[in-house]
Amino acid sequence: MGQDQTKQQIEKGLQLYQSNQTEKALQVWMKVLEKSSDLMGRFRVLGCLVTAHSEMGRYKEMLKFAVVQIDTARELEDADFLLESYLNLARSNEKLCEFHKTISYCKTCLGLPGTRAGAQLGGQVSLSMGNAFLGLSVFQKALESFEKALRYAHNNDDAMLECRVCCSLGSFYAQVKDYEKALFFPCKAAELVNDYGKGWSLKYRAMSQYHMAVAYRLLGHLGSAMECCEESMKIALQHGDRPLQALCLLCFADIHRSRGDLETAFPRYDSAMSIMTEIGNRLGQVQALLGVAKCWVARKALDKALDAIERAQDLAEEVGNKLSQLKLHCLSESIYRSKGLQRELRAHVVRFHECVEETELYCGLCGESIGEKNSRLQALPCSHIFHLRCLQNNGTRSCPNCRRSSMKPGFV
Repeated sequence: MGQDQTKQQIEKGLQLYQSNQTEKALQVWMKVLEKSSDLMGRFRVLGCLVTAHSEMGRYKEMLKFAVVQIDTARELEDADFLLESYLNLARSNEKLCEFHKTISYCKTCLGLPGTRAGAQLGGQVSLSMGNAFLGLSVFQKALESFEKALRYAHNNDDAMLECRVCCSLGSFYAQVKDYEKALFFPCKAAELVNDYGKGWSLKYRAMSQYHMAVAYRLLGHLGSAMECCEESMKIALQHGDRPLQALCLLCFADIHRSRGDLETAFPRYDSAMSIMTEIGNRLGQVQALLGVAKCWVARKALDKALDAIERAQDLAEEVGNKLSQLKLHCLSESIYRSKGLQRELRAHVVRFHECVEETELYCGLCGESIGEKNSRLQALPCSHIFHLRCLQNNGTRSCPNCRRSSMKPGFV
């Protein structure tokens, strides 16, 4: 297959993919991969296969094609292609919750000599690195990476990248429990979709709606949460987006649990867990099991709750997510306290406080926990976060954690 024919077949695959004929598109691209001798065409089709498998939740296949793409980039001896392929490798590992590997590959991207694509892809590298740090609950570095990605987006007028960063920032603030910002950023993403997204994939609208649903649920606005989640799920079903379907099912389950409708919540958690397991999203499995455990606690079935917690704890430790471990120790602590089992209670109290120290989830001004309850937070330019009221009351001119000047306002 020559260069011109390769280009035609790649375009044919893209047209099929954009019309939701995903399997037919994959067949076309695989034939190109088997028959084409054009290295640049092979590199491009491998990128298409990486993206398609990512959106379908076939993360192991995504990883396989990303590895092949790196070999092709090396054959081409092109730094721009090598950067793009390492970014795809980083993203593949991010989806599989291999967060340390993601960070390593992102650093490889940033360490490559100056490339033409660097200005375009640098923001995406920073975003992937931020998502990985967030997956490990390294909040200061996650926020620092998101701010870098946001700067790239603003400097390059990249509204699509800004939309993705805003969704990640929504997730960040949902985890540290500043629910006002957790809603603000996905709402900003939704505005970007409305203003600039006519030619974008509908996944951007679906993504912003999902993160809005999470924030509304945390704020107790359950009707709005359900409405946004239904909109996101509708698009996810239309496009065969299994990862987003799993997240929506998890959000539906959390909404029903918040309403006290445990009979409806349980099967939603089961469905979310099934897809999370299928696609390899171990962090999603942890979140589903945590929701199940809370349901069992509400039903006073404490032994069943502890079974779910034990499974979740193993996965959380495997992934390295400290915040999930903290939450699970906190829930275990309350269960063992009600059971009157002092030895087990003490063990979980100790591990809970260790997790607080490891995640640095406390305000450097007042010493109180961050993420224990909904609070308004403020990030300084160094990306350390504090209670907004503490910064206002103390009028501090430098960060108490690292002593860097706080005179310039941060991005978020």
